[in-house]
Amino acid sequence: VEFRRVLFRSIQYSYDDRTMVVVNSYYKDFWDLKATIKLYNLDLTEKFSRNVIVDAGPDSATRVFVVPAVAGLSRTYFAKLSLKDRNGKLLSSNFYWLSTEPDRLAWNKTKWYYTPTKTYGDLTGLETLPDVAVDVTPQFETRGEEDLAHVTVRNPTGHLAFGVHLRVLKGANGGEVLPIFWQDNYFSLLPGESRKLTVTFDKKLLDGAKPVIAVDGWNIKRRAE
Repeated sequence: VEFRRVLFRSIQYSYDDRTMVVVNSYYKDFWDLKATIKLYNLDLTEKFSRNVIVDAGPDSATRVFVVPAVAGLSRTYFAKLSLKDRNGKLLSSNFYWLSTEPDRLAWNKTKWYYTPTKTYGDLTGLETLPDVAVDVTPQFETRGEEDLAHVTVRNPTGHLAFGVHLRVLKGANGGEVLPIFWQDNYFSLLPGESRKLTVTFDKKLLDGAKPVIAVDGWNIKRRAE
């Protein structure tokens, strides 16, 4: 059995202390990385933006800065984080849905294995997101026994496409191809944004059918291409 370490550079938000963190699992330094955070109201009005140049040491987690409390945020709001190299190449991005009403734990009811939640953050604003139709453009190729699809997803609307979920089907009305390996999934797109993803699977799983890319999500209109 061969085990391989998956190497990555990523940017993330830490819920415990509200910090933006750059994680580097490579055994080398990365210099002059540009870390960016943007906060948006539920209606996608930008309320806060900050860029920071950061160096990431080998096999490290570097806290960049504490995200401040911002006045005027809607109760449910969003945070978009991105990390680019010195040439502007995107290395990592993450999208968070947050609440100005934090989760509160009932510490007085703590047991040795569990602390119950007294009140939860208010994310009910997500229920008000309008439905959107995203554009999906797949390009298929075969490499030996393996099939690949390079899928470009674009949000042409003025609204957030939240929780975009992609599947490969065995024909337009067929079942889902499984097991399968998506580069990413369940992602969100701001207005005008696009993502290009790669998916790989064993072509024998198609059972002779033509592969079709299906899309749905939290507020995504279902379609198949």
